[in-house]
This record gives sequence, C-alpha cells and structure tokens, in this order.
Amino acid sequence: MPEHRPVVEVVGGVPVVTTPEEIDITNADGLRTALLEAAVRGRGTFVADMSRTRFCDSAGIQALVRAHNRSQAEGGEMFLAVSAPAVLRVFTLMGVARLIPSFPTLHEALAQAGPARQGQPSPALTGTGPAPAPAPRLAPGTTTAPALPICDTA
Repeated sequence: MPEHRPVVEVVGGVPVVTTPEEIDITNADGLRTALLEAAVRGRGTFVADMSRTRFCDSAGIQALVRAHNRSQAEGGEMFLAVSAPAVLRVFTLMGVARLIPSFPTLHEALAQAGPARQGQPSPALTGTGPAPAPAPRLAPGTTTAPALPICDTA
C-alpha cells in the first residue's frame, strides 16, 4: 500500500498538519516531510493536529522531535493537539511532553500558535494563558524510569 502523506492546511493563518490515526515506521517519513513543510510555511510556527492519533511509535516521535527542532531553529514554535491517553502517556515517558507544548484540542493549540506567529511568545509559555494539558497520571504502584533525552542526528 502506498504511503499516505499528511497535507498541510492553513487554519486562521497557522499551518496545521493533521496526523494519521496510527503513526509508525510505514508513514513517519511522510509525516516528517509534512511537518517540515509546515515549519517553512509558518516561518517556524505551526500545529500538528494529533486529535485522531491513537498510536505513535518511536519513528513518529523522531519525526515530531526533528520538526520541533527545525521550528525552534527558525525562531518559531511547534504545538501539538493531542488527546489520546495512550499517546499522552508515551509522550510523557519519552520526554516529548516536556519538549513540545501540547493541548487537548486543535482550537486551544491554534490559540497559542497565533501570538507566536506574530513574533510574540505564546500565552501558555509566558504564564498569561491556559497551561498545556497536564500529563496523564500513572496507575497507583506504577513507577517509571526517567525519560531518556531524545537526540536529533539530522
């Protein structure tokens, strides 16, 4: 089956990449290409709409982190709209939740991205707006090792 590459759409002046329901090695390259295109179109600021995404493996995480790094290098910010508990848990365990601001809805992510596109820091990052979604709570008795840093080799 050919790889489906996500499309970059502009919503309220902000590039948005809608991610697939499952992100894995079979579609991570197409996702990375779309995310990097969004970073260029948004002068570094864009949103990845992961509201439909229920699974994201390490290849997807790598694509997101590389796009985040590109966004930062261009003086912008990348925002995530993600609500699936399984995806939030993986992002928390891998350190992505600390690296990339995430919000439970696309509307909230776009509200943060708008000021960032105009050269102002987002309200959530300056403490003047709603905070990013809290990390999911672990089940009682569950422990985790500290998240490993994610390296970008490209």
